[in-house]
Amino acid sequence: MSVSAAYLAVVLIWSTTPLGIVWSSESVNPTLAVLFRMIIAVVLGGLVLHLRNIHLPWHKAALRLYTFSALGIYGGMLFSYMAAATISSGMMSLIFGLAPIFSGIFSQKFLSEAKLTIMKKLSMAISLVGLTIVCWGSLSLDSNSQLGLLYILMAVIFFSLSGVLVKSVKISINPVATTVGSLVVSLPMFTLTWFIFDGSLPIEQWQARSLWAILYLGVFGSLLGFVAYFYILQKLNASTVALITMMTPILAMTLGSLLNNEIVSVNLVIGATFVMSGLAVYNWGDKLMLRSKKLKALSSRLLP
Repeated sequence: MSVSAAYLAVVLIWSTTPLGIVWSSESVNPTLAVLFRMIIAVVLGGLVLHLRNIHLPWHKAALRLYTFSALGIYGGMLFSYMAAATISSGMMSLIFGLAPIFSGIFSQKFLSEAKLTIMKKLSMAISLVGLTIVCWGSLSLDSNSQLGLLYILMAVIFFSLSGVLVKSVKISINPVATTVGSLVVSLPMFTLTWFIFDGSLPIEQWQARSLWAILYLGVFGSLLGFVAYFYILQKLNASTVALITMMTPILAMTLGSLLNNEIVSVNLVIGATFVMSGLAVYNWGDKLMLRSKKLKALSSRLLP
């Protein structure tokens, strides 16, 4: 797979995943829908490992990597499915776009990275304003919708924390093996959650759209999407990869409006503008400031 194809695949998969989660939970209990999704991904992933003769290590460091990854898969997926019952796919994708900012905060805490710069703090403030506008527009909704916003925020926190903890494990493993190992570790947690909170199989209630959505998410969202993402992380610089979080919310909101008749409110549009602006400042603000300082220094030397 070429880098450009992998990049496009991640953008498309991440843009369609929120809508897929909403559709898959329409007639299938969310805990069961995400469990089915994980089972499909594990089975197909194991088949890929076998056919391509890829080794799946289970030593201490590898298990630690899988566990940290599973934290994001389990927490991120479970809370996303719980949120899907009450908020739109576009809003889910927008709030998930804040993941780089949460990751920056956790990196400073757990990886002892440099303190946040003025530009990064400014970006957080801008994004927080956007998030406040989005949430403010939802205050008029029922308590379930407000709970949905809390769920998706929890999903972002788990996903971001997981990514930071994964970086603390100094090990190099094939992206397919990393994905399958992480899914295998998370599978018992999804199974236990379904058993405790649901435990039923009301097959007569399941609808075709939900089943097709589960299949799509299992094949693309949970397997190919992760593999492609790990692949482009190895090939592209961080700023290029960060563009994905800028594009997916807009595409997701558009798809939700066109395919699922989701209402894109004025508050959501204004909030999305602030959030996207905050992400832009977070990713490129420091570089632009440094470039501005260099140009100012150069012009001062050239001018008499």
